[in-house]
Amino acid sequence: MNSICRRAARLFHHASLLAVAGIGLMTASSTFAKTPPVAPNYQVIGYVTQWNPAENDQLHMISTLIFAFAEIRDGRVVLAPEAAARLRRIVALKAIDPRLKVEISIGGWGAGGFSEAASTAAGRREFASTAADLVTATGADGIDVDWEYPCSSQSGIKSSPHDRANFTLLLKDVRAALNAAEAPHGHAAARHYTLSIAIADGPFVKGINIPAVNHYVDWFNLMTYDFVNSLTPTTGNHTGLYASRWAPATARTTNRAVRQFLAAGIPARKLVIGVAFYGRAFADVRPVHHGLYQPYGHFIAMIAWPKLVSSYINKNGFKRYWGSKAMAPYLWNAKSRTFITYEDPQSIAAKDAYVKAHHLGGVMYWEQNLDPGGTLLKAIHDGLH
Repeated sequence: MNSICRRAARLFHHASLLAVAGIGLMTASSTFAKTPPVAPNYQVIGYVTQWNPAENDQLHMISTLIFAFAEIRDGRVVLAPEAAARLRRIVALKAIDPRLKVEISIGGWGAGGFSEAASTAAGRREFASTAADLVTATGADGIDVDWEYPCSSQSGIKSSPHDRANFTLLLKDVRAALNAAEAPHGHAAARHYTLSIAIADGPFVKGINIPAVNHYVDWFNLMTYDFVNSLTPTTGNHTGLYASRWAPATARTTNRAVRQFLAAGIPARKLVIGVAFYGRAFADVRPVHHGLYQPYGHFIAMIAWPKLVSSYINKNGFKRYWGSKAMAPYLWNAKSRTFITYEDPQSIAAKDAYVKAHHLGGVMYWEQNLDPGGTLLKAIHDGLH
């Protein structure tokens, strides 16, 4: 176990001794990410597609809600009418809790138009200006760019070898447009509009100039989940903190993602690690090591946390196991040879301790509607605060 792992393990067992560090964002020029006031706590950032008023009592645990999704049409950032109505209801939550921030996320898995918009200077300006206009028109607080992924067509979208350079230029223009919106007519800015990006580790990093992008964004939402899915050849920990003893050397983990970004020169405080409010189920799994990191016949489905609790965790033939090296739970049904990888309060506590140990920016989750009772959100909040 390397020194980083040993340090995280010690602090996990002594979490009460950890001091809560504030989040300071880098000072920048007119087109760089500006420095907003230092926050007293770690960020808790939740992606949200719609809001249930019954969950209003959870608002105090959330720093930023990221609305999913705006889309790109003919190079412009727009909201479908139904999405615009949902966003209005989420922005209205700021009246209940004025501390709450709301970003608008553009894109998502399978959302195209990025490569085309970013390919020309005129296209980048159109994307940036319409994104900034959307923020000011809706009363939101910033933009999250979720391009999955530059230089990759894995999700069925158009890509180009030039995406890597163009992505940096696109974010530069978005940052400039947001800065201009902050200070109309050259007056002092009354507010700071944030810019974040959703980003994956491992091979997906090759399509992004991380040090260059760092100049323009306030923080990185690391999608440290879906490490195994319907496109991978084996089961595994889909959101593990560390590598399981059965994992191959190339297995993606949260720790490896963080180390990859730190090595690229990203300040720790700008890294926000991801938590999944759902599990992934696999069928016809080879019955070795309780199905962990084994070939499977077919992928079954994504299963939301409430369904995991009501029907799967130590129920209906499924037994819960805890991976002490990966810091992640999983379920195995020996009779049906079904394997489920998921997140729970115990694994979230380990991630909270990891965030504190490495002075990261906080925790992000996908997504609010998959944990209506707030069990996992409370675990995030309580562990960080």
